[in-house]
Amino acid sequence: MLTEQALLQMPAEDYMNASQLAYFEQLLRQQKQDLQRRIEQSKQSLGNREVEPDELDRALIEEENRQSLRLVEREYFLLRKIEQALDRIASREYGYCKESGQPIGLKRLLARPTAELSLDAKERQEMQEKHFSKRRG
Repeated sequence: MLTEQALLQMPAEDYMNASQLAYFEQLLRQQKQDLQRRIEQSKQSLGNREVEPDELDRALIEEENRQSLRLVEREYFLLRKIEQALDRIASREYGYCKESGQPIGLKRLLARPTAELSLDAKERQEMQEKHFSKRRG
């Protein structure tokens, strides 16, 4: 299997060749498996909490449950992003910006394997969102 160092040393013309796609597919599948395990553990933990008779203890448990549910929601969101990235690998669209069609870049994909946009496109998107939120607020 390809190492991260070997991946980064490959020539630009090898971008998203079969070995690079296989590297990211394995990375994403491992992340998906880890995430599914964490989600299941969180769900079990939520189901195993007992109701406390003390009002303060009950309030504390309810707040912990809310935080756990928010975490599970974020994990489900990431799980969907991972599944979408795996779909892009299957269709050989992985690694290319959805906006411009240009390569996202290996370093960015190593940092965020679910990235759909190049760094430039992501920065433009964030600036537009920031500008839009200023106009609304």
